[in-house]
Amino acid sequence: MGLTDTNIQNTPLYPVVNASRYLRIPLGTMQAWLRGRNYMTKNGQQFSQPLIQRPNKDFSQLSFTNLIEAHVLRVIRQDHNIRLDKVRTALDYISKEFSTPHPLAQIEFQTDGLDLFVETIEHLVNVSRAGQLAMKDVLKHLLTRIEWDEHGLATRLFPIIHSPKGEEIGKLLYIDPRISFGRPTIAGTGIPTDVIADLYNAGDEIEAIADDYSCTQAQILAAIWFETSYAAA
Repeated sequence: MGLTDTNIQNTPLYPVVNASRYLRIPLGTMQAWLRGRNYMTKNGQQFSQPLIQRPNKDFSQLSFTNLIEAHVLRVIRQDHNIRLDKVRTALDYISKEFSTPHPLAQIEFQTDGLDLFVETIEHLVNVSRAGQLAMKDVLKHLLTRIEWDEHGLATRLFPIIHSPKGEEIGKLLYIDPRISFGRPTIAGTGIPTDVIADLYNAGDEIEAIADDYSCTQAQILAAIWFETSYAAA
C-alpha cells in the first residue's frame, strides 16, 4: 500500500539547510523557528516555543507541510520582525480555531484565516494600519504560490525566483513531495532543477538543454537562476 497524500506531505524529506535555501530563509532563522529561542523580558528570561513542529522528533528533516509553514512565516518574522512568542501565540489561537496543528498549510487559512491571523497579531503587538495592510498583501501574494488539493491541503509550492535583474519569475518550477522525492523540479516535467544546473555548469548551452529535455528556454533559465541563487544563499 502506498503512502497517502497526507502521509507524503508530512514525511521528513528536507534537510534544514535545503529548506532554508529553497525558501531563501537564513539558516539561523530557520533553526530558531524549529527549536524556539530564549529572550529577555523585565521579568527575566523567557522561552519562545518553536513556530514549526517537525513531523518526527527522531529526525531533523522537515516535511513538505513544514516548508509551507516557513514560506508563510517569513513575512511575519523577516519583513515585519514580530517577536517569536507573539507569532507562536497567534498560531496557537488559529490552530485552535481551525482544529489543526498546521493551519498555515490549509486553504482555510487563505480563505478565512488570513484576516483573523493579522487581527490576532494586531492585538498582541503595536502594528500600524499600514503595517497590517502590508503584511496582508505580502501574505496573499505568498499564498498564490501554493496549490491545494480537493481536501484543502497544500500539495505544491512554487518557490519565488528572481532573474538577475531582480524580476520575479512566474510559476515555472515547483516543489511537490510526490514528484522526484520532493526535489524542486521544472513544472509539469519531473526534471529536477539541479540536473539542469549541473548541465549548464558543465558547459552545455541553454538552447541545447531545452531541446534535449523538451522544455522552453524560459524554464531552463528559471531552473538555473533558482539553483544559482540558492547555492549562493
